[in-house]
Amino acid sequence: MKYQIKGEPMPVVVCQLDAGETMICEAGAMSWMTPNMEMQTSGGGLGKMFGRMFSGENMFQNRYVSKGGNGMIAFASKFPGAIKAVEITPSSPVIIQKSAFLAATEGIDISVHFQKKLGTGLFGGEGFIMQKISGSGMAFLEIDGATVEYNLAAGQKLVIDTGYLAMMDATVKMEVEQIKGVKNALFGGEGLFNTVVTGPGRVLLQTMPISGFAGLIASLIKPQN
Repeated sequence: MKYQIKGEPMPVVVCQLDAGETMICEAGAMSWMTPNMEMQTSGGGLGKMFGRMFSGENMFQNRYVSKGGNGMIAFASKFPGAIKAVEITPSSPVIIQKSAFLAATEGIDISVHFQKKLGTGLFGGEGFIMQKISGSGMAFLEIDGATVEYNLAAGQKLVIDTGYLAMMDATVKMEVEQIKGVKNALFGGEGLFNTVVTGPGRVLLQTMPISGFAGLIASLIKPQN
């Protein structure tokens, strides 16, 4: 499979497949394709279906197979930002935010990932349930806004405001830290908690979380009298 990412800030990844190659994606993610791409819808088992539902994704996934020759299929982002290509190996799974998964090559497994500490999920802003991408192949992620990547050393920490964490290596630890000081928490405008990630591993941040964008739009809409 060869791919090309085009068109930021409303990007699309265009994938060129050899005969017999397969792409997987969430239901409704396909944007355009050649006629020889054959679609097969699958749940992948009851456990995986419910896991995807809990993590905010569609219960079903689509498989697109290039039949009878080379094929092309494209997957477009649903929000202004970037598409990030991430190579996955059996030794390098990643954890992603809900709804970040766009598409992947065959051999990639998407499963539910529960934060070990309840407080991390309830107050960390990333959700108690995230997604884990494992296996072997290439995965494409949707990033809200621009992408900033850090590679943390062992024990190195990064404090992140709510919603800015898009992806991290499975080796990175994620916890919640309460903002110190009553005035800081109540009047600082940053909320009551921050997300703290600790290396080793990569951390992928996004500059315009869709949750923050939605909150800004809602604050500008005046109620009708």
